Amino acid sequence: MSDTITVNGTEHSVPDDPRVTLLDFLRQHIGLTGTKKGCDHGQCGACTVIVNGMRINSCLTLAAMHDGDSVTTIEGLGTPEAPSSLQTAFVEHDGYQCGYCTPGQICSATAMLDEIAGGFASDASENLQGEMRATPEEIRERMSGNLCRCGAYANIVAAIQDVAGKGDAR
Repeated sequence: MSDTITVNGTEHSVPDDPRVTLLDFLRQHIGLTGTKKGCDHGQCGACTVIVNGMRINSCLTLAAMHDGDSVTTIEGLGTPEAPSSLQTAFVEHDGYQCGYCTPGQICSATAMLDEIAGGFASDASENLQGEMRATPEEIRERMSGNLCRCGAYANIVAAIQDVAGKGDAR
């Protein structure tokens, strides 16, 4: 056991209190406030982060469970000076509206595009094997765990499709 969690390439000690959620660890212990606390029940996706390449709701998992893991938050995907392709597309397609859900949406979309590239099927996939495509239906199904209170879904799908067409989520 390493007793550390790597967040955006930097190692941090696992908190002593085993009850600390990964979300609270990110926000309160190491000061990364990009990941949002929405419902605190895993229903809205505002707290979505990428752990070892897979997207998860950070409010539903304990930091202590991620000893040795690599976590990527919105802060690890891009900067104001050098935004990721998805961050740029969200701005260009007005997919951010109020912005509260945007970090979770972008983290989820980043991992979702990796899932599609890796050939992972979803309920909306035409086939269970072979090439997966980022169709609007596929994107909607795979992003269904991320809610947008402003209703910017059409713009979010357009932003994701734009990046998927270019083949570069990061």
